[in-house]
Amino acid sequence: MKQNMGTIDRGLRTLIAIVIGILYFTNQITGTVALVLGAFALIFLLTSFLGFCPLYLPFKISTKRTGNKA
Repeated sequence: MKQNMGTIDRGLRTLIAIVIGILYFTNQITGTVALVLGAFALIFLLTSFLGFCPLYLPFKISTKRTGNKA
């Protein structure tokens, strides 16, 4: 499993998951919406910690920076 997510991508996913968590714990989202967004938040956290997004594979997308450092 090769990492295909860059630092900004991982940070944004973590930030979105945190916002969803805050919305849930302050009762701004409830019911089915809370469950669906909660699932997305968990997936976002898992992929950001792993640095790998399986949905990027079929499209050959990588936000991970490669190249030479000057």
